[in-house]
Amino acid sequence: MFINTFFWPLLATFVVSLVSLVGVIFLALNNKILEKILLLLVGFSAGALMGDAFIHLIPEGLKTVKADTFFLCVLGGIVLFLCLERFIHWRHCHQLGGNCEGHVFAYTNLIGDALHNFIDGLVIAASFSVSLELGIATFLAVLFHEIPQEISDFGVLLYGGFSKKKAILFNFLSALLAVLGCLIGIFIFQQNQNISGWLIGLTAGGFIYISASDLVPEMHKKSKGSLGLWPFTFFFLGLGFMYLIKQF
Repeated sequence: MFINTFFWPLLATFVVSLVSLVGVIFLALNNKILEKILLLLVGFSAGALMGDAFIHLIPEGLKTVKADTFFLCVLGGIVLFLCLERFIHWRHCHQLGGNCEGHVFAYTNLIGDALHNFIDGLVIAASFSVSLELGIATFLAVLFHEIPQEISDFGVLLYGGFSKKKAILFNFLSALLAVLGCLIGIFIFQQNQNISGWLIGLTAGGFIYISASDLVPEMHKKSKGSLGLWPFTFFFLGLGFMYLIKQF
């Protein structure tokens, strides 16, 4: 019980936080190669998030929360993430150099990313509180999405005038808020299991929104030339990966 409730969610959120360091490794690559890798990762993460929402989160959430209430939570998750993008300028940019419209200032990006990471921690804690299988599936969906996101965030900070060392430090500190979110989540969900069911609904809505509103349009916009249908192939691979997890 202790391992499932405390150890695994904390380990998962710490691993997700370490992904903030991946930008340094990938930015050593040629920009053209990196852009292609990013687009494939965007496709896979879009499929993984969508798959986690429909294959894992929604079926599990319906076991603990009445359908009417649960789907209101799913809708609430979509609205919540829409508001986050609109009012906090938290956009899921996947371009190098910080040329996305939502990234007006590097510090604004850091604030939005910090909130994003905190929510990730809550989500992972809620998932593990329901079952080990759901926790692992949600952890992997978040992890795959964080890789292209953190590469882009690192590029945004460099574009905003941060040195590489400062960008690494601030990006990592922002990522560590996932651990704080996880700790708070573990405490809350131990007191009231129903809350984790509601958060699962919000998470499913958020994952659907991120995949459909941010990632899939990015795939459509950038899938040209030699890349062709590869990003969409990776989208289906992401869906298939989430389905395979369900079978074990």
